[in-house]
Amino acid sequence: MNVRKRYLFVLLGLSGAFLVYKTIYSGAADRYKQWNVTGGSRENIKYADLKQIDTSNVGKLEVAWVYHSENNDQSRFGSMQCNPIVVDHVLYGVSPKLKLFAIDAATGKEKWNFDPADSTANKTWHRNSVNMNRGVAYWEEGDDKRIIYTVGPIAFAVNATTGKLVSTFGKDGGIDLRKGLERDEDKVFIAPTSPVMIFKNLFFLSGYVGEETPGYIRAFDVKTGTQKWVFHTIPHPGEPGYETWEDKTAYKRMGSTNSWSGFSLDEKRGTLFAGTGNPTNDFYGGDRLGKGLYANSVLAIDALTGKLKWHFQTVHHDVWDMDISSPPILTTVTHKGKKIDAVAQTTKTGLIFVFNRETGEPLFPIEERKVATNTSIPGEKLWPTQPFPVLPKPFARQILTENDLNTLVSDSSYQDIKKRFKTYRSEGIYTPPSREGTIVFPGYDGGGEWGGPAFDPESNILYVNANEMAWVLNLVENEAPKTAVRTNMEAGAALYNKHCMVCHGPERLGAGDYPSIVNAGSKYNIKQFTDLLSTGRRMMPGFNHLTKEEKAAIGSFILNLKSEQGKIYKGPAETNSTEKAKSSFGSTGYNKFLTKEGYPAISPPWGTLNAIDLNTGEYVWKIPLGEFEELKKKGIPATGRENYGGPVVTSGGLIFIAATADGKFRAINKKNGKILFETDLPAPGVATPAVYEIKGKQYVVIACGGSKWGGKSSDAYVAFALPEK
Repeated sequence: MNVRKRYLFVLLGLSGAFLVYKTIYSGAADRYKQWNVTGGSRENIKYADLKQIDTSNVGKLEVAWVYHSENNDQSRFGSMQCNPIVVDHVLYGVSPKLKLFAIDAATGKEKWNFDPADSTANKTWHRNSVNMNRGVAYWEEGDDKRIIYTVGPIAFAVNATTGKLVSTFGKDGGIDLRKGLERDEDKVFIAPTSPVMIFKNLFFLSGYVGEETPGYIRAFDVKTGTQKWVFHTIPHPGEPGYETWEDKTAYKRMGSTNSWSGFSLDEKRGTLFAGTGNPTNDFYGGDRLGKGLYANSVLAIDALTGKLKWHFQTVHHDVWDMDISSPPILTTVTHKGKKIDAVAQTTKTGLIFVFNRETGEPLFPIEERKVATNTSIPGEKLWPTQPFPVLPKPFARQILTENDLNTLVSDSSYQDIKKRFKTYRSEGIYTPPSREGTIVFPGYDGGGEWGGPAFDPESNILYVNANEMAWVLNLVENEAPKTAVRTNMEAGAALYNKHCMVCHGPERLGAGDYPSIVNAGSKYNIKQFTDLLSTGRRMMPGFNHLTKEEKAAIGSFILNLKSEQGKIYKGPAETNSTEKAKSSFGSTGYNKFLTKEGYPAISPPWGTLNAIDLNTGEYVWKIPLGEFEELKKKGIPATGRENYGGPVVTSGGLIFIAATADGKFRAINKKNGKILFETDLPAPGVATPAVYEIKGKQYVVIACGGSKWGGKSSDAYVAFALPEK
């Protein structure tokens, strides 16, 4: 997905996950007893070898402490997705406004906080810019202890003891990530949402980027901030993969193809693992024909040199926004009687790919199967096959028929969705995009989402939560200007259709995660609006590549500035005849297929938690995750709900997970899927919990950052523990 969106559903707003380099962490004896890295370990398996809280006593959990990261500020926040880390009894996290904080992990008492808005190192970011960031990373060498984290286009180095910037890092404690991308730095947009990974004295990042910004993977010196290497996810001439793009200039102009979801690391082999998203634009590939490596790929990269060791592409020529949405996880499984170091990748398609970590060889057969390619969209050429692993079977449904429509609603509502369904194309996963409407299922937000799975090294069982939500994709043709001379109104409307309609819709009414901008003129003047287009905000990327004339034209259209709309547009032509033949289609937006009541138009489950044995590829159990209270009161069994954030599994026999739109926090028996503990959070916990131990006491903490579903917002981190004896 073009990180523009992803945020998009995830807008979710922001931050949560962290990383750490400390040589003692490589010790096998205690590496799963600490939570000093994103996902609990470099393998990103979200496993805690802690047993104080177990299946017999988890029902006694109580709140140990609550930390308000914005000091109870009553502002409306975007969602907070931070998976905090704990180092030397100190918990490091990020607030909804991207303030970095350090608190006592046993009491929640604040030690310090750092506000990037006060930094002289960050003159390119301000409070209203994109505020999606899932966490930070920790590094130390002797007395030099640092937190590396990103805010907008800046990577900061903060002293982990004092909360002050490390002045010797970059310029005044920060580096501008717009530099070093081999494009015009004044026109690119980058705002990493996931934490960096650290190995030795290097840290690695890619990140959320704009439509014309490449999502290259880069390495930087953790001490100085100097860029050390770059891996071109859109290959340059002479590089392997360049031949997979029919247009040989793609490397000069294409954007995205980014590893926005983060990384995992095999420290022993020095291998960095990453998953990537699709190129822009997300739904029309007429100007990027071919397989398009290294989009939608699992990558194994030499961490010290940036050289590719192996790759596997999970979707060829993606026009469905099927980014790899979570980092690969590193596991050891028993396969054909042998212990194999493996890497497993869950996907938004609901498929799980499992490879030999060293060679990239699939552990279970992967078949290239024919898919529909009959499209009426001029210039489009879909790839004739897509890869499907034989095992494990998909953890989310992949086809929607009339028999799968929601029958829990009234008859009139059912007849409505049935009538609409008959107008759409729904031929299973990879149904070609269309003007009339194509069902995208699993949807843009899963199968598996950015939280990723948890893995239990005791049993080799993988636990992954999933969304089952159908979306409707409508393509519309971007009309070329009828005359050479246009007004700002005419140019602004064309520019809106090209750049803004995908999120805000053809009528500017928004949908789902995206707000209506019909009355934007009452909130912004033209300067404020053009500034917003430059910086982005929350899940909206900046559009730095647009000229000031283009921004002014869009502003006159959206803000309904009559005095400006009639003026002659003096910016660049929107298209010429050659470009029109290539890139002439956009999308009407992210539209869920819903009933009149607002429920998914498909039959339940709408959200699930799945347990899969990676030794055999077989399912152990599957349960709905989340529920609607009003349906529960009618006696309807749990339906599951949309969910973001991941699970954590422990040696105490438990899975801890929040994630769901109903705002619950749950503890589940990992052997059978039985819910053993359930409580309400201050706001939905669209994040992954952290599990750690301080002086013999086990804690579970979750960032309750609010909901992308229009529910409560919060700045609270809530920690649970067993009561004192």
